[in-house]
Amino acid sequence: MKSGTRDKAEGNMHQAKGRIKETAGKVVGNRDLETEGKVENLEGKVQENVGKAKKSVGK
Repeated sequence: MKSGTRDKAEGNMHQAKGRIKETAGKVVGNRDLETEGKVENLEGKVQENVGKAKKSVGK
């Protein structure tokens, strides 16, 4: 798998994990877990965009 495609896939995975953590944190009232989920979701978005950029450049 090319690195751009891998970055996009991993970014999507981190976004999904982040959404789950964020939702679980809201449900149980755990602000730390909710914040951790938001951060992981954001990191996933960044990684996905890096993958898109690499794919555009051809790496």
